[in-house]
Amino acid sequence: MRLCSYRDSREGERLAVVAGDHALPASELLDGGPRTIAELFAGGESLLSALLSAADDGRIARDGRPLAELQLLAPVPHPGKVVAIGRNYREHAAEENVEPPPAPLIFAKFPSSVAGPGEDIRWDPKLTVNVDYEAELAVVIGRRARRLSRDQAAGAILGYTCLNDVSARDLQFGDGQWTRGKSLDTFCPMGPCIVTIDELGDAPDVRIRCLVNGEERQSARTSDLYFGVAEIVSHCSQAFTLEPGDVIATGTPGGVGAFRVPPVWLADGDEVVVDIERIGQLLNRCRVEVAP
Repeated sequence: MRLCSYRDSREGERLAVVAGDHALPASELLDGGPRTIAELFAGGESLLSALLSAADDGRIARDGRPLAELQLLAPVPHPGKVVAIGRNYREHAAEENVEPPPAPLIFAKFPSSVAGPGEDIRWDPKLTVNVDYEAELAVVIGRRARRLSRDQAAGAILGYTCLNDVSARDLQFGDGQWTRGKSLDTFCPMGPCIVTIDELGDAPDVRIRCLVNGEERQSARTSDLYFGVAEIVSHCSQAFTLEPGDVIATGTPGGVGAFRVPPVWLADGDEVVVDIERIGQLLNRCRVEVAP
């Protein structure tokens, strides 16, 4: 099943089930169905199972609205936390000239950095001028979880989406830690949809790419991850409770702008696409905005 969040002009945030290029509100597909992704999380596994059973591609195609007409939001517009994993692809660790971490390297992005498909990535040049892209597979947590084994990890996952871990490298490297440079407003685009775990499993081998103005900058497969999805979820859950609606970004492949020779930074007007096989494309444009 594929899920998207969108903004309705009259009713605000809504949740829809997607089939092909059409989407039908979950509350219309299922009697008493969730109006928002937050309501789906609150309803627990029974509500998710009912929605899965009601997902009828033929009805969605017949009664749904074209996706192109919807103002898509991030699939989880208000995550409780955004957990990110650093240096988790072989080529990315190599281009940094660092040893791979012995365990998943955890950092955080503030939830206020979340942006939706088509939303501009914005920054003030008085604050940062070294803005970089990072294509990532993101895991969406579907139920509360603590101290999970690897075998138990899949039971906590709702599904997957595309994420761009946009990074202000001058802030990241200058601060000596990563939180501020990773958490500027709009620096966490997500979307366009969530593909539930029943369709994608533990995402062992899907292609992930980043394109800037149509040029491929990153390309890898999730089989290149040092630490796979189950190990990441299990590792995080040993340290802190995972809650429904939390998002985990699993790391970025090699090819980021900071480690090219010379470095290549994002600029005003650039179009950035995160493309993940079997999930879709997340497109955002860059805008440099000088604060008053």
